[in-house]
Amino acid sequence: MDKELKAVNNGGGIVPAAKSIKILLIYPYFLDDRLYAENVGVPPIGLYYIGALLREHAYDVEILNWYDINKRPHEIEKTLKDKMPDVIGFSIVHANRWGGVDIAKVAKKILPAVKIVFGGIGATFLWEHLLRHFREIDYIILGEGEYSFLELLQQIEKGKEVSPDTIGGIAFQKGEEIVKTEVGEIVRELDQLPMPSKYFTFQHVVSSRGCPFNCTFCGSPRFWGRRVRFHSPDYFVEQLEQLHQKGVSFFYISDDTFTMREDRVIQICMKIIEKRLKITWFAISRVNFVSEEMLYWMRRAGCIQISYGVESGSEKIREALNKNIRTEDIKRAFELTSQYGILPRAYFIYGSPGETSETIKETIDLIRAIKPLSAIFYILDIFPGTALYEDFQERTKSGDNIWLKRIEDIMYFESDQRLSKEQILSFGGKLRSEFYKNLPKFVDALNLIDKDDLHESHADFLSRLAMTFSHGEYAAIEAIPEKEKVAERLYTRALSYFPDHRAYLGLGIIKQKERKYEESIAILSEARKYYPESEQIAVCLGVSYMNVGRFDEALKCFQTFPHSQTALAYTAACYRALDDHEKASSILKRRDA
Repeated sequence: MDKELKAVNNGGGIVPAAKSIKILLIYPYFLDDRLYAENVGVPPIGLYYIGALLREHAYDVEILNWYDINKRPHEIEKTLKDKMPDVIGFSIVHANRWGGVDIAKVAKKILPAVKIVFGGIGATFLWEHLLRHFREIDYIILGEGEYSFLELLQQIEKGKEVSPDTIGGIAFQKGEEIVKTEVGEIVRELDQLPMPSKYFTFQHVVSSRGCPFNCTFCGSPRFWGRRVRFHSPDYFVEQLEQLHQKGVSFFYISDDTFTMREDRVIQICMKIIEKRLKITWFAISRVNFVSEEMLYWMRRAGCIQISYGVESGSEKIREALNKNIRTEDIKRAFELTSQYGILPRAYFIYGSPGETSETIKETIDLIRAIKPLSAIFYILDIFPGTALYEDFQERTKSGDNIWLKRIEDIMYFESDQRLSKEQILSFGGKLRSEFYKNLPKFVDALNLIDKDDLHESHADFLSRLAMTFSHGEYAAIEAIPEKEKVAERLYTRALSYFPDHRAYLGLGIIKQKERKYEESIAILSEARKYYPESEQIAVCLGVSYMNVGRFDEALKCFQTFPHSQTALAYTAACYRALDDHEKASSILKRRDA
């Protein structure tokens, strides 16, 4: 591949010559709304890698997250007219393929000469179907896309001399013929890729590509390959550092199995600690790829949640899904993860081949045994690129034309006469009900490991968990019993490890809500000794003083923050309560100035 660049001398050194074409990389919208938008609202990290490589080669490239642009359809045409792209690349994860097709049609209508390129896992496994039925699509990048897309752009720049046949890993329309070139070469040394954080800001990061496992419902191994390739710890942590310098303090590490190599994970964690990066992060793992030492270093380096694909409590179901994990490994992983103050999150799939009331009961039994502190329940979906899809095609003889329907996916039960929609809804209801009903017991059963250097982390873990019950996701779920009591116990336990800011504040607010103002005052007064600069603590304490008529003491709390809009409002209220309306009016004028 020719990676040389034309260059110009700008007086300060040699820089790549600017390219004349404009590229948009778009993450298109989905058909169906999601209960949790964060599940689909983030562009795949691959877009940022492609964007970085193109920026390194002096291309004018912009990434647009249009996952919900269908709610503002007028912006599509307006944006395309404003930006006038020469090439648009769409990241297709299958469920958003119709969004890509719809936007491509609008783009071709406005800009007939624009080149439309589809890529991503959804386009890779449906390349022939998409090219055959949607003439708006000019090219499809198959598999890993960085260098194939770069070479394609270099060809497009040639105009009439374009010769895409020579590019590996693409498919395209050539008259009435559909051409697929040889498989493109994978990036064997991931560190050779430009660092996306140099050009973009994002939270979802990856340290590896590939998955050696072969679950029947997942297309990742066929897309990335079953040989895992790794960024070096230096590359990965440098990227975290660059993003942290841009203001990002929380990350999702999106590797299929971040904990694949223990020594590497520990190196990454040590480097995060050495660089004093004050970050928190989530990771994904397998239950048979975690150890105590690894979990210790992950917690020290800021890991606060690990997601594990458990899928089912039935060994028969896990075998049908080719999920090669043992029940004893599941139990061990969840116990160890929670012991080290990392929230263990379980992914479960229901509606699988062979699913019955008995297998659902086995899953419920496993939930009670492993005590997950977070659980996500999915109905089994069938996607191209998976063994399940191959089986579906063999059974139904439907071919790919089923995707001409405006649907995102196919649920497995829809193709299995032994399962009905009513059954599936009942299964899901039972699983969620059992999880929520038992969640307070899971919390009370927490057994944190007693290591002095983890006490502050334990307090942080417990207070974060408490907040989900008092103010966060769990607070809104009626099926969870005694949420406020659970939160109170967690906040109190957190303070037994360390004077945690969140725990003090949460406990003080709970006592306020219970009208136990003197208890709230005692808790928050103690908190002020540790956090005298905390506006939240001071304001909350001041409100408790007001509720017992101690307005002079409340004023001292609020006046510590003379520029705070909230504190000024309460200050004025105190003066009104003290019948000093002139001062109250003066304070409000200052607040509104």
